[in-house]
Amino acid sequence: MYIRQLFTDYKYRLLPRYDAQEAENLVLWLFERFLSVQRKDILQNRCVRINTDLKAAIEKLETGVPIQYVLEEAPFYGRYFYVNPSVLIPRNETEELVHLILQENQEEGLQILDVGTGSGCIPITLALEMPHPIVTAIDLSRDALVVAQRNAERHQVGINYILCDVLSEALPVTALDIVVSNPPYVRESEKASMHQNVLDHEPHLALFVPEDDALVFYRVIARKSLMALKPGGKLYFEINESLGAEMVSLLSSLGYRHVRLMQDLNGKDRMVAAIR
Repeated sequence: MYIRQLFTDYKYRLLPRYDAQEAENLVLWLFERFLSVQRKDILQNRCVRINTDLKAAIEKLETGVPIQYVLEEAPFYGRYFYVNPSVLIPRNETEELVHLILQENQEEGLQILDVGTGSGCIPITLALEMPHPIVTAIDLSRDALVVAQRNAERHQVGINYILCDVLSEALPVTALDIVVSNPPYVRESEKASMHQNVLDHEPHLALFVPEDDALVFYRVIARKSLMALKPGGKLYFEINESLGAEMVSLLSSLGYRHVRLMQDLNGKDRMVAAIR
């Protein structure tokens, strides 16, 4: 089949769910993966043979499955990570959190804990970009830890993964230089503004918090980090853009110093850092 006609057909199959530009980008992503075809090949209107993997992929996209789950990988800070519906798809905002940590911490051999690791993109990136850190990551989901371990093996890095429910258990390591977390922070009332394929396919365990206690994970992690961090150790959070002032107040009330609220590239309150 000629590629230009296939491109048009696939784009129109996705239009009921995506706008035109996003549909085009998704089809191009599929073509690159399954046909080794790029935009210039579409312009040249090459003839291609459709394979069963491509057919299955477009059918999944039509039902709203995120393309990262269809392809079983997502980009993060210049690398690709294996993902499946057990873990959240890595976001650009989390790349900014990681970049902040890297900018501020390049000492050798730092002890780091990632709380709620999911795919493992945060600790793996830190382990690869910092000079010989000692990195531990925890999650309450066994399935998520399987994904994280697979990514550690993929990128040939040693991460100490531990099954742990931070709300009910102590942090498993102490004498830490850094605690980082991107915990659940979406309130139930905010579901209406979210894309339907996120609600239908990404793990709610990693997304949502009770409406009446939206800071529950931050409060518990920050309190337990007071015992786990060294004096002068640093705490980094990705946060709900609507709760920046509340986060600053919370960490200040717990005795943290140099509490900073920072914006992402879109100007939204997205990161908080503090020092024990």
